[in-house]
Amino acid sequence: MRSKAVTKDFYLNHLNFKMLGEFDAYLIVGSDNIEIHFFEFKELNPKDNYGQVYIRTDEIDQLYQSYTSRNISIHPNGNLQCKPWGQKEFALLDPDHNLLTFGQSITKMANSMFKE
Repeated sequence: MRSKAVTKDFYLNHLNFKMLGEFDAYLIVGSDNIEIHFFEFKELNPKDNYGQVYIRTDEIDQLYQSYTSRNISIHPNGNLQCKPWGQKEFALLDPDHNLLTFGQSITKMANSMFKE
């Protein structure tokens, strides 16, 4: 992260993550069973950043709807879609161009549809 304040605002106020820890040049945010740790790198050029995280969820449709209804920018190539590797996914970029891909197993989705 280039700026702890910007990263903190994005994850807490836009994506609804929770603050798990904050230190001098270190930030930890979380949601459900995931944690994302950031270290300060003021010289980071976002255009050269290839950082990425894959976040599994059991509520992909609801999460996508929640983000799009609050005008969270979805990556131009990351709209919600079923992928050949058995995941339903969407993606977005954080302020430092870390790619966040959210995915749900299509098999789990199908199984949950048939439960009573």
